[in-house]
Amino acid sequence: MKAGTTTDVESHIEKLMRCEKLKEPQVKDLCNRAKEIITKDPNLLILSTPITICGDIHGQLPDLVELFSVGGAIPWTTYLFLGDYVDRGYNSIETFLLLLALKVRYPTRVHLIRGNHESREITQVYGFYDEVLRKYGSITVWKYCIETFNVLSLGAVIDGRVFCVHGGLSPTVEVFDDIKVIERNQDVPHSGAMTDLLWSDPDDKGERLSHCEQNGWGMSPRGAGFIYGPDVVDRFRMQNGVEFIARAHQLVLEGYKWHFRNTVVTVWSAPNYCYRCGNVASILEMEPNNEFFTIFEAAPQSTRVAFLQKKVPDYFL
Repeated sequence: MKAGTTTDVESHIEKLMRCEKLKEPQVKDLCNRAKEIITKDPNLLILSTPITICGDIHGQLPDLVELFSVGGAIPWTTYLFLGDYVDRGYNSIETFLLLLALKVRYPTRVHLIRGNHESREITQVYGFYDEVLRKYGSITVWKYCIETFNVLSLGAVIDGRVFCVHGGLSPTVEVFDDIKVIERNQDVPHSGAMTDLLWSDPDDKGERLSHCEQNGWGMSPRGAGFIYGPDVVDRFRMQNGVEFIARAHQLVLEGYKWHFRNTVVTVWSAPNYCYRCGNVASILEMEPNNEFFTIFEAAPQSTRVAFLQKKVPDYFL
């Protein structure tokens, strides 16, 4: 079959939905085609409703298929994925390639932004590198994926009223124009605006412990990015004219969680995370002037593929 055709990509989608491995030349072609499309996207995607927002996937391919079953098939549903497609799950390579194939086939219906795990350094520690080496016998496919990670957009704005990002805010990002000028075609640095967008978290520790919210910026226990309080969020919302921030990056046992009087929401889309956490997952379905969450559980065991890996490492950030 000739590479680079619509039929070719549809064949890839069918195979990947069944968790069948693509050949190395097919991966190279798919990544090149995806990069060509994604590179043309701005750092900050401008999107409109109706659209469905999805949080971390982490290589849980059967649960991604379940997500499409719950949220609606592409192209009849438009999706925005907030990053962390790989690591920790059994099928990171198939998961990421499926999303790329869907992006190539339906570029206006699938939107992908970068998470902190779409990184050369992180994937060498948390499973993706080892998975590709085991399945392909070399790291060439991993390198193709790394090159694709490096062109992913850093955020999105929906209907001008919702800012979407993987992690959170940055002390060096006050307005959207600050995001638009970031040089994104690189591996994730150890610090700076790009890193903060991918790594930062809302600081609700004070709210949990003392029933009061902690203001300002703080050092992140993750070792990258920052923790930020409600005053930071309110200032960012006012300066950019958005109602709330939708982000992923943190496991939420109930599938989603509102922070700071419903000005930040965490969306988590990997049910039974690491195959043992027992959590449900969610997607945020947005319509004009309305949004609602749909909760879903892990795919039935009967639909799961017989995995090569027998034990999941204790990978938690």
